[in-house]
Amino acid sequence: MPAASSHRRVAVYCASSAGTLPAYRAEAESLGKAIAAAGLGMVYGGANIGLMGAAADAALAAGAEVIGVLPEFLSGREIAHTGLTRLETVSTMHQRKARMVALADAFSILPGGYGTLDELFEILTWSQLRMHAKPCILINTAGYWDKLLDFADSMVASGFLPAKSRTLMQVAPDSQAAVEMVLNHFASQPAS
Repeated sequence: MPAASSHRRVAVYCASSAGTLPAYRAEAESLGKAIAAAGLGMVYGGANIGLMGAAADAALAAGAEVIGVLPEFLSGREIAHTGLTRLETVSTMHQRKARMVALADAFSILPGGYGTLDELFEILTWSQLRMHAKPCILINTAGYWDKLLDFADSMVASGFLPAKSRTLMQVAPDSQAAVEMVLNHFASQPAS
């Protein structure tokens, strides 16, 4: 697999908590390592806790560029990661999401809660509206996303989601497969 150029980055959407299974943290660390091994950079929400911190720390330890984007109101809660390549502070959550999209060439989604789902569905909606053509890949750690995937299928069956749009939500069994999917996407794009 050809290495991607260093200016390409993967946005990682995930929880600021660790979850109940050790597999969640292990997968976040694997994703950080896989991003670095592929020669990619990482963009994420800028926190030093939970899956967010685990992925960032692993990517940094493996030599990747890691950019965090954190709203001002969260930076004052002592969750800002101080060891990043760069930490950008923005005023609002909306600005955070827009900045992460601008910095990213692909999206990998680990388990998370409402915030992760908000980011996931916004980026899928933007893809459906052809506002971007960047891959969006769920990492289905321990079957975490199974019920969401079933629900997406029910949206198609009920006539609220075109089958073509359903394919915008790609699924990988683990981080290594997700990064390979990202690299395959890059390899299929015309040279700039």
